[in-house]
Amino acid sequence: MESARYIAIEGPIGVGKTSLAERLAEVIGAVVLREVTEENPFLSSFYQDPKRYAFQAQLFFLLSRYRQQLDLVQLDLFQRSVVSDYVFAKDRLFAYTNLDEDEIVLYEEVYSLLRARIPSPDLVVLLQAGTGVLMDRIESRRRDHERHLTIEYLDRINEAYNRYFFRYTETPLLVVNTDSIDFVHRQADFDDLVHEIMNFKPGTTSYVPK
Repeated sequence: MESARYIAIEGPIGVGKTSLAERLAEVIGAVVLREVTEENPFLSSFYQDPKRYAFQAQLFFLLSRYRQQLDLVQLDLFQRSVVSDYVFAKDRLFAYTNLDEDEIVLYEEVYSLLRARIPSPDLVVLLQAGTGVLMDRIESRRRDHERHLTIEYLDRINEAYNRYFFRYTETPLLVVNTDSIDFVHRQADFDDLVHEIMNFKPGTTSYVPK
């Protein structure tokens, strides 16, 4: 674990990022950095009217994620490990999915000013699942702001994640398909996944459940 002080868990909505981040942090004694999704005042309106509220929702997320990431700069990563349930770079993934061309131009100006000060993870763990599986998980957790989320939008986000991380080379990447594993309720699944994370390799590797 000495070579992975900062681990980021990523994946589409409903895949289990926060659940894994919290359990992993508890095991390794790390600080948890949680994305403040439910604090976005535009999110519920965005799911109801994406075109009207996309830019407001995206800008709130960008600035919120930036403030959180700055806290990492102040944290001594040689003393405490960090497990985050997102990577900062994913903000652009959502921006290019949701914003129109004029909004993208303005967004890129803001993003480029902020990105230079953001630390990179030592390891990114990408959780994947089929869109149907994601929708089932989202419906089961009954979050109010997700009531208007459609399977069509979720499918677009899922495809955007797959495209983005197919070419991802910024950090070591561990790809985990979660369709057939349950690291929340099955201890053996969780233990096996933690072993893979603790023994990650350079480049991109895929986790194969035992």
